[in-house]
Amino acid sequence: MSAKPPQTGYNKNQNITRSQGAGKAASRPGKKQEDADMEHAAQKLQEIEKYWKWYQINRYLGALAGAVIYAFGINLFIVPVSLYSGGIMGFAQVIRTVLVEYLHAPFQNFDVAGVIYYLINAPILLLSMKRIGRRFFAKTVMCVTVVTVLLSVIPIPAQPILPEDTLACCVIGGIICGVGMGLALKCGGSLGGTDIVGMMLIKWRRDFRVGRVNMSVNVVLYGICLFLFNVPTVIYSLIYAFVSAFAIDKVHAQTINVEVRVITKMKDEEMEKEIFTELDRGVTKWEAVGAYTDEPVHVLYILASKYELSQLKHIVYKHDPHAFVVIDEGVSVVGNYKTRL
Repeated sequence: MSAKPPQTGYNKNQNITRSQGAGKAASRPGKKQEDADMEHAAQKLQEIEKYWKWYQINRYLGALAGAVIYAFGINLFIVPVSLYSGGIMGFAQVIRTVLVEYLHAPFQNFDVAGVIYYLINAPILLLSMKRIGRRFFAKTVMCVTVVTVLLSVIPIPAQPILPEDTLACCVIGGIICGVGMGLALKCGGSLGGTDIVGMMLIKWRRDFRVGRVNMSVNVVLYGICLFLFNVPTVIYSLIYAFVSAFAIDKVHAQTINVEVRVITKMKDEEMEKEIFTELDRGVTKWEAVGAYTDEPVHVLYILASKYELSQLKHIVYKHDPHAFVVIDEGVSVVGNYKTRL
């Protein structure tokens, strides 16, 4: 009988098993890194969600504060000197004066201008419900309601705070009311009236502007005031309107447009769809290649208003926490572009 030769040769199965084990061991650090990246992205997303929640709460509180400031400015500085605000509030004040002084309605101890203001705004808001954003609509209803209540509750001084200086009253009142209206607009709300009408007209014809609508309404309003009251009342009311408009522009820069380029490696149609539905903004897509990594990337190009920027960034980072966002403010836009408050 011949002896078995010793097994000193090549064992194929044993070598394959060792190679597989080495491969698994080598892949473990990569897996750990991937898990760490996923955990970091989830943590960043939670932080963004938390920030967004508090951001929206602060914007609601800011719009509410704007309504309160506006109501105090009207009742403490404008009404005591018998001046008339612009827009729908001005018409409400004129109707109030006609009811009380000409028709002798029993409202001497109650300023009914706030209630009239709400009644005029109600059909405007109902018509615009589907044409303006949900948050803008909710904040506007909140602001109009608060203004209505406060105008009826805040006591009107029997004598003006500055009894012998009507000009100072209309300037100070204009600044206070303008800051209130501008703050409400800056926080994504409105005090109702011609702002909402202007937005609906812009959707109908793009050559309309909110300022043009306000100007047209005020021309009619102060024409009626000139017919019913005296010339000084109209002049001081016009000064108030100009000062408040200046203050609004300083607080709320409604004409600032931003150009946003989002560079992402994720081809996520849900992100684009959410920009369409939540912001009602168009997106232009480019396919590009990273010069350093030589990897394909997707570039999204969006035009929006400055105060839609936070919401846009929230949408982007919700879908891709590693996205690269480039923002350019103050760009001039000509063409099919929706003007927003």
